[in-house]
Amino acid sequence: MSTKNLRIIFMGTPDFAVPSLEILVEQGYNVVAVITAPDKPAGRGLKIQTSPVKDVAVKHNIPLLQPTSLKDPAFIEELRSYQANLQIVVAFRMLPEAVWNMPEIGTFNLHASLLPQYRGAAPINWAIINGEKETGCTTFFLQHEIDTGDILFAEKETIGENDTFEELYNRLKIKGAGLVLKTVRAIEENNYKPVPQEFSATLKSAPKIHKETCKIDWNKPAEETRNFIRGLSPYPAAWTELQGKTMKIFKTEKISDNSTKAPGEIETDQKSYLYFHTAQGVLSIKDLQLEGKKRMTVEEFLRGYKL
Repeated sequence: MSTKNLRIIFMGTPDFAVPSLEILVEQGYNVVAVITAPDKPAGRGLKIQTSPVKDVAVKHNIPLLQPTSLKDPAFIEELRSYQANLQIVVAFRMLPEAVWNMPEIGTFNLHASLLPQYRGAAPINWAIINGEKETGCTTFFLQHEIDTGDILFAEKETIGENDTFEELYNRLKIKGAGLVLKTVRAIEENNYKPVPQEFSATLKSAPKIHKETCKIDWNKPAEETRNFIRGLSPYPAAWTELQGKTMKIFKTEKISDNSTKAPGEIETDQKSYLYFHTAQGVLSIKDLQLEGKKRMTVEEFLRGYKL
C-alpha cells in the first residue's frame, strides 16, 4: 500500500492534535477530510472561536466537517461519502460504533499515556499528580470500551521532578505526532501486530478533572501537594482560599519535611515569601493568581496585598 492508497479521515479539536495532523500533511498522506468541534463563542466578548485543528484544515484546504451530533444520519452519510479506509483520532470526543467501525482498516487513537495505565480524559494531569516518573503515548485501535482497544505502538517519556502539566503536554503532543506517523507508515506497509491490553487490578485511571477536583487539601503531605499543583498547572489550576478569596497556585517549592503549624496555615515576611504548612512539610508559593487579579510571582503579590 502507498500513501496514495490510504484515504485518511482525521478527527481532533485542541492544539494537542495539531502536530499529528500537520505531520501527516507534510509527509504527503491523503487526508481526505477533517472532523472537529463546531465553532463556539468564548472569552469575555463571546467572540466565535474556531478549533486549532480547524485552522490547520483550512490552511491546507482539507474538507472539513463540524457535526453537533456524531450520530446524525446526515453526518454518517457524508462521512461515508469520503470512502476513507483509515480514521485517526487525536483528542476528540467519544465516537459511536457507526463511526469508528466504518473504515476498512479501522480507527486508531493516540492516547497520552502508556496504556493500559491512565485510561480516561486526563492522563497527563493524573500521571504528574500521582508522582509518576515516566509516562508516554500509545496508539491503539478503537473498540467499544473507552481506551481498551488493541495496542499498536507506544513510546515512553520521562517526567521531570519539576515538570508541570503544560511542559509535559507540549512534549507529548510532539512525541505523539511522531508516533501517529510511525503507526500510519506501519499500516501502509502492513507491518503491525495489534496486542490486546492486559487487565489488572492495579491499573490507575485518569478521570475528567472538574473545578472541585482542583481544590488543594493541605491535610496531605507537602510532596503530594506539590505534585498535585504542578499536575494542574497552568490549567485548570489548583486552588485554595486566602482571606475569603480564591487563589490559584501554579508553582511551589518544598522547603521542609516538617510542619510547625496546622495544615493550611500560612507564614510570610510580607516581602519575599509565602509558606503554606501541610500535614507533613512546608511549601513555598512561587507563582499565583488571586481572584480578580492577573497571574504574578509571590514577590509581586506581597508588594500589593497585605496578609
